[in-house]
Amino acid sequence: MIDVREAGLSCLFEILEKGRHGHVVLKETLERCGELPKRERAFLTCLVEGTVERLYELDHIIDSFSKVRTAKLKPVIRNLLRMSVYQIKYMDSVPERAAVSEAVRLAGKRGFGSLKGFVNGVLRTTARELDSVVYPKREDGFSEWARVRYSMPAWITEELLSEYGEERTERMLARGLSRRPLTVRCNRSRASEEEILESLAAQGIGVAQVPDVPGVLTLTGFDRPGEIWAFREGLLQVQDVSSVLAGLAADIKPGDFVLDLCAAPGGKSLHAADLVGENGHVEARDLTEAKTALIEDNVRRSRFGNISVRVWDARMPDPEMFGRADVVLADLPCSGLGIIGRKSDIKYNVTRQAAAELAALQREILGVSWQYVKPGGRLVFSTCTVLPSENRENADWFGEHYPFTEADLGKELPGRFFAGEEKTGRLQLLPGEKGTDGFFIAAFQRDR
Repeated sequence: MIDVREAGLSCLFEILEKGRHGHVVLKETLERCGELPKRERAFLTCLVEGTVERLYELDHIIDSFSKVRTAKLKPVIRNLLRMSVYQIKYMDSVPERAAVSEAVRLAGKRGFGSLKGFVNGVLRTTARELDSVVYPKREDGFSEWARVRYSMPAWITEELLSEYGEERTERMLARGLSRRPLTVRCNRSRASEEEILESLAAQGIGVAQVPDVPGVLTLTGFDRPGEIWAFREGLLQVQDVSSVLAGLAADIKPGDFVLDLCAAPGGKSLHAADLVGENGHVEARDLTEAKTALIEDNVRRSRFGNISVRVWDARMPDPEMFGRADVVLADLPCSGLGIIGRKSDIKYNVTRQAAAELAALQREILGVSWQYVKPGGRLVFSTCTVLPSENRENADWFGEHYPFTEADLGKELPGRFFAGEEKTGRLQLLPGEKGTDGFFIAAFQRDR
């Protein structure tokens, strides 16, 4: 029988102590525990994701009641306390006594019987005196207040404040703690949107159509995508609205040849394949066999015959491809700060220096990839971040150094995404503002 809380503790150890990607660890665990009932799978997911996204606040609470600072605790005990405090504060369905007793039990089971009294004492005090915890005050410093209130590293908050101001920054931070439904795109060359909607309704799945973006839906009322008939049949692709907009920004036409340079897991490649039709072709590339295997899995499920997949380092020129592509897509490596709401551990692992190095890597890739575009063809680069060094500054740099002119995205993208902004060849989407992840899109047309 699977011990759900112990599975959660193991996940947290892998994510917060070993630095593994949270979505990967949780996916592996849920697959390994495939016989878990839906309710327990939901409990495990909520426990792990919630503990990670509220990490700094949980540590602040523990430090308010523990004689030993969280950073000095044994890793297993540290994460056991974190997930137990999360249950006490945020999981209304869990009785406080159950959160405490289960933590004590797990401490003994994991070989820390001598610390059962310590765990019991900290958690009982937390449950009894939670309302007495003193938090940093906003007026004493926004960054420190946000570090605890939104569990956000101070350097990230400072970067956001300098670019977007306090109101928009707080909106982004709040979005990072919000739950969102799954967003999917219909492969409309495989089936009509009406047919797909009928199949979803037949399964009792909740559906909402995303305004102004045809073929994009949000889904609720299911456990995992593999349960959905239309997904298994390749009629749906998991893809955020912002990523779909990047494909639309490319102005892909039937018969085009599209080169997708940083393609894993393949959402944009499959979107392109849906648009180019039988007479077009998409070549999807990525750096490693592990990444291209993800693309190939999606290609097989979606049953597109107009995609080829290749392992290739996007920093390395491919002279045979020079001047051949109608469209080049480059979803560049980035800090990922626009998708913290989906992958909370990102914010603890990226540093200011790492973000600067990623911005330099983006320029390296762009300095190669422009050569693949035909005269008159289009290059679209995108990121899932909100830092200007990785977005606006690199778009400026590209336009200054290569024979391209910014495209007019107002022709391809719905006007509501430009609300309050000039319609140009670039678009910065911010979490919490237009129903998308944080995302940047820049489209350029080759002059010669």
